[in-house]
Amino acid sequence: MSRRTEGKIAIVTGAASGVGKEDALLLAREGARVVLTDLNEEAGHALAREIGETALFVPHDIASEAGWQQVMARTEQRFGAPSVLVNNAAILMLGSVEDATLEQWQRVMRINADGYFLGCKYGVAAMKTGGGSIVNMSSVAALGGMGAFCAYSASKGAVAALTRAVAGHCKQSGYRIRCNSIHPDGILTPMTAAFLPGGAAALPEEAGGAEPMQRMCHPRDVANLVLFLASDESRFINGTELRIDNAQTIMGVA
Repeated sequence: MSRRTEGKIAIVTGAASGVGKEDALLLAREGARVVLTDLNEEAGHALAREIGETALFVPHDIASEAGWQQVMARTEQRFGAPSVLVNNAAILMLGSVEDATLEQWQRVMRINADGYFLGCKYGVAAMKTGGGSIVNMSSVAALGGMGAFCAYSASKGAVAALTRAVAGHCKQSGYRIRCNSIHPDGILTPMTAAFLPGGAAALPEEAGGAEPMQRMCHPRDVANLVLFLASDESRFINGTELRIDNAQTIMGVA
């Protein structure tokens, strides 16, 4: 075991399932102490018990400023100042610009854009003395747009622009904080299963069992990239948009 995040304190939002769960498990295996946040308290506490003494679960609505204040306070109290923040929690709602309602738009933006702004705001405040890495989960929808997911595409575009703004601000301020965004084309998780033929039954049982040239990746594929960005191996990577899409974007196929 290489222990690539030894000594680091990581906060992972949306950690109770899917990509967030894989992120938390991998960061913990590589030596980090992890703070898991989610609205799903049962699954979140179960994951914390699975990881053990190096994990803490905090119930958390990422669009709540008071929620972020509590997460940061409990992280500091239990482990110390965070050095890694993975803004992962998000929602996905179907709706084109003609079909989506203002209520749907505002709900998606509240979580996917407001929640990430708050995460970055409080993450920078917590890290500006000791430094760290912020990893924001975006999407290829931020780069090319997805007509059937208007609000989601816009929210992920906001995440990409926010990432660049945070990276630039930290660089200009002399903070040793890096901020990068990850842009998957699609990930085989329970959230995306609802949009697949066959629903949840279409999800493979093992992360390594899928055809490597297919369009959608597994949570572990994303977690591997999160681990790299969280580690000191990526110390000179800052303000970047990292696609994990198996060349789908450059093929120009929506």
